[in-house]
Amino acid sequence: MYIGSTGPRGLHHLVYEVVDNSVDEAIAGYCDRVTVTLHPDNSVTVTDDGRGIPVEEHEKEKRPAAEVVMTTLHAGGKFGEGGGYKVSGGLHGVGVSVVNALSERLHLEVRRDGYAWIQDYERGTPKGDLKRGQKVKGTGTTITFVPDAEVFEEVVFDYQTLAERLRETAFLTRNLRIELVDERAEGRKDTFQYKGGIVDFVAHLNENKDVLHRKTVFFDSEADEGQVEVAMQWNASYQESIFTFANNINTHEGGSHLSGFRSALTRTLNAYAREKGLLKERDANL
Repeated sequence: MYIGSTGPRGLHHLVYEVVDNSVDEAIAGYCDRVTVTLHPDNSVTVTDDGRGIPVEEHEKEKRPAAEVVMTTLHAGGKFGEGGGYKVSGGLHGVGVSVVNALSERLHLEVRRDGYAWIQDYERGTPKGDLKRGQKVKGTGTTITFVPDAEVFEEVVFDYQTLAERLRETAFLTRNLRIELVDERAEGRKDTFQYKGGIVDFVAHLNENKDVLHRKTVFFDSEADEGQVEVAMQWNASYQESIFTFANNINTHEGGSHLSGFRSALTRTLNAYAREKGLLKERDANL
């Protein structure tokens, strides 16, 4: 299953997959704002102010690039030959084509080249050609979809589940503004935007704890292999809380990045302790 399951986890992953495309635009420097709206009919709208999905004819497919992206696995920017994003979020990375295929209906609006471009789908199949609409200012993409009740065990989205994931995404994508709007029942709205990135994330985690030092330790680095950011702040708790992410995905089970961090931190602290005489020659390492 491309989205993991047909239960609540898979249902909510539909939203994440669409949002991840917007986040990729933000990481690349082309998107500042993403809005996720939950409608009373169980549909969801995700809109951003990125560059908009390309609408020109696809060289190989001989149809609009937007239609190719919406109907072909791995056809988005993160899988482009030589032109993909340098850093890309997304757990499965299959693109919006899977969201389209698993939706009873989907409406696409692309704002690009001075116009709105519209196309509707039903269970992944185009209901007509991509059409040029009215003139518009700015750029971006808006996708509205209704999950297929014949596929999913339930089609009602949980606000808190989405809020927690979107808040985490905002922490990991510095300065990106993510809005979650619930138009159901009494309505609700939250806005997530963090200029400090993961430093703000650590502050959030330590919000109700007794911290041992006021300033959060932060460093980052970039090389050909990729980029890394680390933020640390100790507190008086006897339990450690370490959160690790790779390409904006929470790596709950750890991995080589966590092992490498632990080794480097331990080695550095031991070297400092011996240099300052806090550990004697006969003392074991920390």
